[in-house]
Amino acid sequence: MAAPGSGLSLLRRRGDSRSGAVERRNLITVCRLSVKTLLDRSCLETVDDSSPEFTNFLSILEHILSHRLKGQTSWLGYDSPRSFWDYVRVSCSTVPHSCIHSIHSMELSSRAKGRAWIRVVLMEKRLSEYISSALKDFKITRRFYVDGAIMLGEEAGLLADTVIGLNTIDFSFCLKGDGLDGTFPAVIDYTPYLKFTQNADSISSDDEEEMRTMGSSGSESSTPDRGVATPDRGVATAAAIFTQQSSWVSRCKRLEHKYRMVLEQKVYLEDLVRLREAQLSDVVSLNRELQRTLSDAHLNHSLEKQQLHHIVLELQDQLTVLKNNDARSRQELTAHLTNQWPSPCAPDTNAVAMDTLLYRKWDE
Repeated sequence: MAAPGSGLSLLRRRGDSRSGAVERRNLITVCRLSVKTLLDRSCLETVDDSSPEFTNFLSILEHILSHRLKGQTSWLGYDSPRSFWDYVRVSCSTVPHSCIHSIHSMELSSRAKGRAWIRVVLMEKRLSEYISSALKDFKITRRFYVDGAIMLGEEAGLLADTVIGLNTIDFSFCLKGDGLDGTFPAVIDYTPYLKFTQNADSISSDDEEEMRTMGSSGSESSTPDRGVATPDRGVATAAAIFTQQSSWVSRCKRLEHKYRMVLEQKVYLEDLVRLREAQLSDVVSLNRELQRTLSDAHLNHSLEKQQLHHIVLELQDQLTVLKNNDARSRQELTAHLTNQWPSPCAPDTNAVAMDTLLYRKWDE
């Protein structure tokens, strides 16, 4: 039989896991709705720091990037709060042509640098690219976030796919405004997304009930003949028809809005595909040129190697000839010197003859 404490701990763990899953799902859902509201706003006017839709999206994105972010441990062992900019600065350092270095050199707080980074990448239309690049290095992400964080789960991939629709918006921000103030925390406004939409059937039933009540009160004073429509039924039928028409009109408007959004995304994706195809063709042509250059370099290398081999053989032959000639010249020189200068051990005939002549003269 299990102990009561183990059962309570199991229930607590289940409750924590459920609350964490609900929190992650709520943030991702609100982020998706915020992106849709930004797309709607961009169809009417330019999106800047004064737009409440952007302010709310910025707060939502800060909450997502800061969800279960680890604190920074000091040398005394204390944990100090950390901003998501610390994670972005490390994980996005390998992004080509990134703005990380220029933002890091700004004299701002860590939270203000993170907000400036969001504005810059939105203007560059590269927010999804930065998030995808940061998620590729799981070790760095694991080092900055604890278990249950959005950036460690499947919701992070959904975030990168959700914000890609913002590439269709032309943002305009000022990096010196009050929006970069890092002293106040980001607060999410949920009221734009908490609009209750009643079902058309329930609306028609309520209207029919109300009209029926009004008609019954009016019909008490009059008794209609057979074959003639009573006033309460006529009013209820008209109200039902009007309600159905309004519901169909609202549905048509929603479908039209979705169609416009899908059409804009389709145009953007087609432009992106054409750009990528052009870049791919350029890369393919460049690759062919590099392969041709490499093959020419290999051919020239082999030819130069053969030429150097022949040169080495010729130099070796010349060196052998020179060695033989040198040995022969040394032998000839030695023989010549030997013949010209007699050996010191051999008697000198001239000296002997001179001595004999002197002795003879002395005797005489």
